[in-house]
Amino acid sequence: MKIAFAGKGGVGKTSLAAWTADWLARSGKNVWMVDADTALSLGQASGLSPQALPEPLIRRADLVRDRIHADGFLKLNPDVGDLPESLAVDVPLGGPALDGVTAGRKRLLVMGAVTNAGGGCACDANALLKAVLAHLIVERDEWVIVDLEAGVEHLGRGTVAHVDGLIVVSEPSMRSLQTGAEVGRMARDLGLKRQVLALNRFRGGQVPSLDGLPESCVTIPQMDGLMDRQMQDASVLGLPEAAQLDGYVQDCLDRLAAQAE
Repeated sequence: MKIAFAGKGGVGKTSLAAWTADWLARSGKNVWMVDADTALSLGQASGLSPQALPEPLIRRADLVRDRIHADGFLKLNPDVGDLPESLAVDVPLGGPALDGVTAGRKRLLVMGAVTNAGGGCACDANALLKAVLAHLIVERDEWVIVDLEAGVEHLGRGTVAHVDGLIVVSEPSMRSLQTGAEVGRMARDLGLKRQVLALNRFRGGQVPSLDGLPESCVTIPQMDGLMDRQMQDASVLGLPEAAQLDGYVQDCLDRLAAQAE
């Protein structure tokens, strides 16, 4: 199953992606984590030190040159089947495996933002990023968690068609919800209709009805353990509220699965 996470910056999108990947691995699933956000923080949110992070693919000019300009020709659909294994790093679990389960493997690919392939070869780098994402999402029969910058439109219509669900993350503010509604609307226009709104740091009240905002909603309260942790540690795993978070993750995935039935 392939799940994309999108939403306004700073709303907890990367944290929820990290919690989801960790729960899946502790449930026995092998998971590819793809950091395609500008902030590039999914690895550290998952417990890796800055020194343990792989170099973002977007900065690998050697790979861009070799795969996109192989044999002197411009290849917009390069062969990238070997890149996930060669570029990914293993990520430790944030807690014990579930009872009676052999833990799966978590691997992280750091790609950079698909929309922000800087330098003088933006088109080339974007072509390689999109090719790797498409390979993981379309050709691999494994769990893939993609942390995107804002929306899903940059994946391309062909790749989006193979994404199983979108979790739109928002905080309870009108600006954040409006961004979430825009993300949901654009994803739906691309054919990605299975969507869940994860309303983070929820303190109660009525969620406004906005055109495009996913109707299925999971509310997540502010986590005191996370607030205490963030002053000293970038990891969001192993919190005192871990069991509670597992429940929210399961709820999000169950709601996406129900929409596929």
